[in-house]
Amino acid sequence: MQGSYSNEDIFFSPARELFEEIVEWLGSDRVCGLEHGELENKLLENGYELLRRLLHGYFDRRSDDEIEGECLGSDQARRTHKKKLTRKLTTLFGTVRVNRIGYGGRKLNSLSPLDAELNLPPSQYSHGLTERVAVEVARSGFGETVEIISQTTAAKVGKRQVEELAFNSACDFDQFYHQQQSHIEQSPQTGEIVVITVDGKGVVMRTEDLRAHTRKRALASSKKLNKRLTKGEKRNSKRMATVASVYTIDPFVRTPEQIVNPEGEEVDKKELKRPLPQSKRVWASLIKQPEVVISEAFDEVLHRRSTQQKHFCALVDGNKTQLSLLNKFARKHQINLTIVLDIIHVIEYLWKAAFAFYSDTSKQAEDWVSKRILLILQGHSSTVAAGMRRSATLRKLSPSQRKPVDNCARYLLNNAAYLKYDDYLRAGLPIATGVIEGACRHLIKDRMDITGARWSLQGAEAVLRLRSLYLSGDWHQYWQFHLKQEYQRNHHVLYLDGVPLMKRLLYARCSTTAPTTLPITV
Repeated sequence: MQGSYSNEDIFFSPARELFEEIVEWLGSDRVCGLEHGELENKLLENGYELLRRLLHGYFDRRSDDEIEGECLGSDQARRTHKKKLTRKLTTLFGTVRVNRIGYGGRKLNSLSPLDAELNLPPSQYSHGLTERVAVEVARSGFGETVEIISQTTAAKVGKRQVEELAFNSACDFDQFYHQQQSHIEQSPQTGEIVVITVDGKGVVMRTEDLRAHTRKRALASSKKLNKRLTKGEKRNSKRMATVASVYTIDPFVRTPEQIVNPEGEEVDKKELKRPLPQSKRVWASLIKQPEVVISEAFDEVLHRRSTQQKHFCALVDGNKTQLSLLNKFARKHQINLTIVLDIIHVIEYLWKAAFAFYSDTSKQAEDWVSKRILLILQGHSSTVAAGMRRSATLRKLSPSQRKPVDNCARYLLNNAAYLKYDDYLRAGLPIATGVIEGACRHLIKDRMDITGARWSLQGAEAVLRLRSLYLSGDWHQYWQFHLKQEYQRNHHVLYLDGVPLMKRLLYARCSTTAPTTLPITV
């Protein structure tokens, strides 16, 4: 190596040596016959080691800067015994060693102020590696995450450790959103309509983590096949997750004819630009009861009410529990809430009724459904219900044959208060639960409906929280909040007044005025 370096450069000399070796290797004749892919792999391998040595050098420098002083814990006890301690930290670049002074005393827990300065975690895994694990767990299985971490970093993390890191990473989920909702923000990007939508989705669980009544049925049933679960067994192996979504959207005014055109006639050809959901948050929970999740949805709505929204809307599928809770919380918070029954669920009932009159391949069944969808969208759901019952009577259908007709008619009449689609369309309200259906698919089915998988309650809840943050676009903000909470839990509470007495001494030789970004030029 050429040139002279200061004393502090000694800490980074191993990194400099490796860098010079890499440059020399690239300039040698030995690499001339290598393909670019081989070069990439070699540089990546040495690049991780270079970064590990740089990080190791920085920790050594901070350790060398550490000045002995007085250390007072939150117990106000003076820790007079000083000892040099060493710990390992597994990072994205590999494992490094961190030396620091430990302050202790008789029957006193040891404190290391440098740990607080660096916000080191109590476990051996760095926050950077933990975040990478959490992100991968949100997208892939635990086993796949182990492989991904092994292939894309210089670290090795076992499957059990991956599960623990994921669980710990999700621990501040509720507190993060409570903190978010306590801050009133004005955003020009939110639509005029605030939408709440809730649904349920089953997750296959370990028997011990099923709800009590489901677990009882699962234990009482005998397994019929060795290779797979049969229909009844699947039902008794699932625990229902409550899925919720809150978003804003601009009004989308339409006519029933623009949605349904049963006769193929020409309708208004004006191109309709469908607005997109904005500020969408989705989440799900297996642990919390539906009432708690819906209460959280209203907390999110109240947070958004400050942005002067004009209309509040809830999209439902007709579930009586959901309807009762939505009305309950709307009254509690004095919100004028318009509840809309999902048109897709209505159409499903209509198709089942149509097959009572026509074969499932008949064009007449399709025309029958289309005409009645139009009538319902025009606000005549009760007329449709009465008409199909009368038709079933006139055709002298048997009780079993007319059952889907009666079910559809009953569904329309029982939910007539939520079928005022003519009013909803004029107000530009959404009438389909596409957002929550997508949330159920992306949050749960795509990630947790894995063949043969049986989830623990703790692991499944952690994955749902991480995935919710990721899909809601809140990951970066959450992780910054989580790191602050980690500091509070692991360090702040240990020291008198929450601040290590050594802090001023440590910063005396490590100026906080230095830039925090790397001097990279492009």
